[in-house]
Amino acid sequence: MSKITALRIIKGPRKRANIFLEGKLAFSLEAEVVAKERLRVGQELSAEQIKALAESDHCQRCLDAAINYISYRPRSESELRTKLSQRGFDSDTQETVIARLKEQRLGGDMTFAQFWKENRETFSPRSRWLTGLELRRKGVASDIIDQVVGTIDDEDNAYRAARSKAYRLSRCEHQDFQRRLGDFLKRRGFNYEVINRIVERLWQEKDANSSYPGLKPESEGKWKQD
Repeated sequence: MSKITALRIIKGPRKRANIFLEGKLAFSLEAEVVAKERLRVGQELSAEQIKALAESDHCQRCLDAAINYISYRPRSESELRTKLSQRGFDSDTQETVIARLKEQRLGGDMTFAQFWKENRETFSPRSRWLTGLELRRKGVASDIIDQVVGTIDDEDNAYRAARSKAYRLSRCEHQDFQRRLGDFLKRRGFNYEVINRIVERLWQEKDANSSYPGLKPESEGKWKQD
């Protein structure tokens, strides 16, 4: 058994503490680990307890790295594993941390997939097929993809994706309008049936408003007069 003779916080951006055993610096730990384990001066530690503290510290550092990585935006589990591997954390620690994030609803593929789908629908609408392909490339499991993208309305997404593009093509002849808008929607992953219906719908909306000068699309995609 070794007795803790001092606990000293290390100055710096990371909150760590130096642990002194029998008057000598033995190791350092995250301050959160020190608090969680209720370490105190005068406490005696066995070799097994010291090993467990080292493992707890390693896990805490991995958790901190994961939380920092997902603080910018949600990540898939595959992305998170890759990042943590680059930081030198072993696979067992990674799985422990990912499980903890799921318990706290801070991570996991379902959270990531929902975020990805909502982000796409808000800022860059695309087809159910292409959204699923993107998630698959991020390492998300097929059952989660099916559950998340199953709620996507291709018709609505195609219309929202194409309406501002259609306005910019408003001076084009029908054939050019159809070709350019169709190619645009094809790149967003929509099938020919959806593309044909949406292109024709937007062409008719353009024609219906062409007799009124100064028309432009609202943010919701409708046409209005300046």
